[in-house]
Amino acid sequence: MGKYRIIKLYMALCLAVGVFVLPANRLGAQASAAVVATVQGTVMAGTTSDLLKLSTKEGDMEIKMDSGTDTSACKILLPDYKISVSVSHGSDGYLHAVRITTEAQAPTVTLDFSTSASVTGTIGDKTTSELLYFNTPQGEMEIKLDSTTNMSGCSVLVVDRSYNIVCVRGSDAYMHAVSISDSTVPVVPTPGTTPGTVPGQVSGAGPAPSVQAPAASASVTGTVTERTEENFLFLQTNGGEMQFAIDASTDTRSGMVLTPGNKLTVAFYHGSDAYLHAVSIVGIKDNVAVPDMDKSDVATVTGTVGDDSDQNVLYLDTQQGEMQLKLDAVNSINNCKAFVSGKKLTLTCTRGSDAYMHAIDIWGN
Repeated sequence: MGKYRIIKLYMALCLAVGVFVLPANRLGAQASAAVVATVQGTVMAGTTSDLLKLSTKEGDMEIKMDSGTDTSACKILLPDYKISVSVSHGSDGYLHAVRITTEAQAPTVTLDFSTSASVTGTIGDKTTSELLYFNTPQGEMEIKLDSTTNMSGCSVLVVDRSYNIVCVRGSDAYMHAVSISDSTVPVVPTPGTTPGTVPGQVSGAGPAPSVQAPAASASVTGTVTERTEENFLFLQTNGGEMQFAIDASTDTRSGMVLTPGNKLTVAFYHGSDAYLHAVSIVGIKDNVAVPDMDKSDVATVTGTVGDDSDQNVLYLDTQQGEMQLKLDAVNSINNCKAFVSGKKLTLTCTRGSDAYMHAIDIWGN
């Protein structure tokens, strides 16, 4: 019995010495290499490169990710993305991810590799498992992910981190990510640099814009969607929703009214910033003779563009009520490139011999 006591004492002493000689970083939280379970679920908002938040049938889980976590089979950790995670127990009380996998989710579309663009930005919180909302210094982009997207250059894909994305246009009218890599460059959008920023004054009924636009490479017809704003036109086409930057050089004289439901034809080109840029916008406008105007009674009114406006009639919501103003006798349009819903305008108007009020000069506010 005495011999066994000596052996136990010797083993305890060796264990104690081993603990003291371990490197300091070995004393932190460690995950066992043994997989204790594999769970399936969808990624939740709030997931970071260190902590995976997963919604499963059994409830919400928080799983730590270490430098040893194998993400080679799944690097997309965006909200609502379906994944499987093999987990092990950690000495810190957390489950730790050993391996993350996923099945191929969306079929690919035909991609046009003849023109590609490289952009740097951060992934926005509106991002889903299929569509990246990518915040760049030039504005927000919508980029689709494919099963063929090369992500060997990034660790994991999470919201609010900075990445470089090489993208091309797909047959569904969306930009598609060809490759994604981590970026160490912080991206800070600069006010006033969004594509389509319009300089001081643009003539809407006079000569063509003085800024020379590149030649159009294609054209498409569709209807304006509610997402349209002054600098970006969103057009619902047979191939899906398309987004066009409206630049200082865009000719909008034949299609200034960009309210939802209006039918337009847009001539465009592929920009080096990965956006489609509108060269010209043409709407449906009645070809009628302009009536005589009563120039002795010109009024000035201020209001906002109503949703029912089209290329022929501007519905202006004023403090006194809604006005209907024909757009067939406009002399000039100043400090405004397009009329979108809610846009504030000041204009002069007068009555025509057809008994309608007609807009004469228009200023954007």
